[in-house]
Amino acid sequence: MSKSRPSRRSIPWKWIGAGLAVVTLLVAWRLLPVDDWVLGLQHEVARMGVLGGVVFALIYVLAALLLVPGAVLTIAAGVVFGIVWGTLLVSAASTAAAAAAFLIARYVARPHVEEMARRHEKFGAIDRAIREKGWKVVALLRLSPVVPFSLSNYMYGLTPVRFWPHLLASWAAMLPGTLLYVSIGAAGGAAAAAGKGEGHRPWEWTLLAAGLVATVVVTVLLSRAARRELAKSHLESKA
Repeated sequence: MSKSRPSRRSIPWKWIGAGLAVVTLLVAWRLLPVDDWVLGLQHEVARMGVLGGVVFALIYVLAALLLVPGAVLTIAAGVVFGIVWGTLLVSAASTAAAAAAFLIARYVARPHVEEMARRHEKFGAIDRAIREKGWKVVALLRLSPVVPFSLSNYMYGLTPVRFWPHLLASWAAMLPGTLLYVSIGAAGGAAAAAGKGEGHRPWEWTLLAAGLVATVVVTVLLSRAARRELAKSHLESKA
């Protein structure tokens, strides 16, 4: 009996992106007056009140529709708005972007999106998997993205999945990654405040660090579980 050929492991882009984000923040911290910029931006957003959050959300949605990677803006939300409000804003904005791109692909610009999808080698497998298992595959792909977030928003509009199951699955499955990147940004914002004497007290820093570690652990576990399930549909093995 011949041995089965082991599947090639997928490249962990989410963790590579998170690691690069941390390194970039550290380098920028050493070379640029980041703390002054962060505090100035925080004060400006606070002065704008609710309007600041609305403007940020609109920019996020527009960037996603233009296929701009959302990691930088997600981290920025943590820096400016903190963990709670940053997570709420990014969750709402990313879900709105997913809904808009889905509807554009399905009803407005389907031929153009189909042409774009044909150039992506995994789209056929994704389409077949969603035909078999529906929104569950969407949730797994959001947890362990085989396709970049902004591009996948359009591609799901070409599949048979219904709008509301797709949207609810996307919202829930994107939360762990959102919380991870927002937490990284929030830690950077807190460090900037500490550099100017406006930082947290020791017990608050402990809670912030514990929360970040817990978020990383949970996100890793969920991502690994999603990869195992996706391997059954021959998606991860081709990543």
